[in-house]
Parts: sequence; structure tokens; C-alpha cells
Amino acid sequence: MQRSQWQHMSNSSFPTEFLLVALGGTWELQLLHFGLFLGIYLAALLGNGLILTAIACDHRLHTPMYFFLLNLALLDLGTITTTVPKAMVIALRDIRAISFFGCATQAFLLVFFISAEFSLLTIMAYDRYIAICIPLHYGTIMDSRTCVNMAADAWGITFVYAVLHSANTFSLPLCQGNVLDQFFCEIPQILKLSCSHAYLREAGLLMFSAVLAFGCFVFLVLSYAQIFRAVLRIPSKQGRHKAFSTCLPHLAVVFLFIRTTFFAYLKPPFMSSSSLNLLLAVLYSVVPPAVNPLIYSMRNQELKDSLGKLVTGCFSERINCLLSSAYYS
Repeated sequence: MQRSQWQHMSNSSFPTEFLLVALGGTWELQLLHFGLFLGIYLAALLGNGLILTAIACDHRLHTPMYFFLLNLALLDLGTITTTVPKAMVIALRDIRAISFFGCATQAFLLVFFISAEFSLLTIMAYDRYIAICIPLHYGTIMDSRTCVNMAADAWGITFVYAVLHSANTFSLPLCQGNVLDQFFCEIPQILKLSCSHAYLREAGLLMFSAVLAFGCFVFLVLSYAQIFRAVLRIPSKQGRHKAFSTCLPHLAVVFLFIRTTFFAYLKPPFMSSSSLNLLLAVLYSVVPPAVNPLIYSMRNQELKDSLGKLVTGCFSERINCLLSSAYYS
């Protein structure tokens, strides 16, 4: 009774709430989805938390590359926290309703974190380009003040962009109901509910977004073309290995992020289906935050050593605490 009332909106163009897609038709499938989301979420929290702690505590990692990696870990935590907790509630308790304000907030945060991550990945490519192609001027160009300003610009500009994009989207009158074909609120799904004539208001901003994203993509491609040319000219095998160890993880993260995000939003209309949309949403908003820490720690020996010392130190401290408790008891 209550769900049918939700789905049949009143004559108002602005619903008080939206209905998200149900995850699983049976209790067993709901538990499976809940377990998968919980496992991925805990892995993302652990992986990104360890990277944040290692970079903050290890003075050897206080360099521009790791400063940007710290920002990337924060953005990954923000992205996965925006979508997964609500998805777990849907899977476990089948509470599909989300308020208009809650939906707008979730869509805004998702746009903000994903846009900021793309901007930061572009900055990280520039950092690697300077480090490998112009190494003698790296300390002068990428000083601490410049790095902080670049990171602040990435956060600030994308925040303003997310505010404008979200405010424009949620001010559109909606004529197609209040049911979203997604397990979280995203702007493309909201636009599907808008009146056909009102959709044109978003066309200019969407075009600007596409041009900006394409410009960043071209910059990434050109940067790595120059980087690989410079790396292949390094005479020593050890030097090439060290250069690749700092570049390949970033390139893998960029490839994973761009491929899943671009395909999710630019796929042909004939490939659009509910199950495919859900799968792509998981791939671009849930999987990268959990996988990125693993990608960066696999080939980066400095980060791997720091994480090893951090885990070993915490384990040793825990053992000593338990032994002390046992002794005094």
C-alpha cells in the first residue's frame, strides 16, 4: 500500500522522496548483496585507512606524489561512503525510499568526489611528468606550496561545479514519476524523470562537462606518451624499473576509473538495461575505491615497506598489550 503511494506521485513536479531500485528478490539474494557490499566497504576502509596512516606517519613519504595519493585516498573513502551504506540498508531491510534532500545530497557528493578524483588523477599525471621528464626542476616546480594550491584548486573547483550541477538538476520539474533505476541517486537517473522541455537546461552544463573531461583525458594521454618516451631512454634497468613502479599504478588507476566511468555514461542506448546499469554503477563507484589501495601498494616498494612496518608495529603493540594484561591479571 505504502509503496504504491510512493510510486504514484501527486501532481507536484517536485516529489518529497524517491524510490531506489530493489537489490535482490529473495531474502537469500538480499543477504548476498549485503555481504558483498559490506566486504567491499570494509576492504576500502581498511586499504585507504592504512594508506592515509602510512603517509601521515612516515616522513619518507612526505613528497608530492604521496601527498596527492593521500588526497586520492580521502576521495575514495568519500565516494564509497556516499553510495554503499545506503545500498546495504536497501539490501538488508528493503528500505528503498530516500528523501528529496537526501537524494540531492547523495547526487551532489557523488558528482563532487568523482569530479575531484578525475581532476586529482590529472594532477598526479602532471606530477609524474615533471618528475620523470624534467627531474632537475622537479623540486622547484613541485614545491609544497604549489602542491597544496593544486590540491585545493581541485577540491574547490569541483565543489563549485557539483553545487551548480546538482542545483540545476534538482530544480528541474519532474514528470516521469519518482522511481530511479539505480541503487543510489545519480544525476542521469534524475534527468530521465524530468520533463522533456526542461531537460534542455542541462544541455549546456553537460556539454561543458564533456569538453572538460575530454581535455583532461587528452592531457593524460599526452603526459604518459612523454613519460614512457623518457623512461625508455633511461640507460639502467634499475632506473627504468623504479620509474615504472611509480607510474604504472597511477596509470592502472586512471585506466580503471576512466574506462568504467566513461562507459557507464557514454554507452550506446541499445546497451542500456537495468542489470547492466547496476553492474556499471558498482564498477565505477564501488570497486575503484576498494581496489586503488591494492594497486598502489603492489609495485610501490616505498609504500609497501611503510605499510609493512605499520601493520607489524600495530600487531606487535597488540601482542605486548595482551601479554601485559595476562601478566597483571
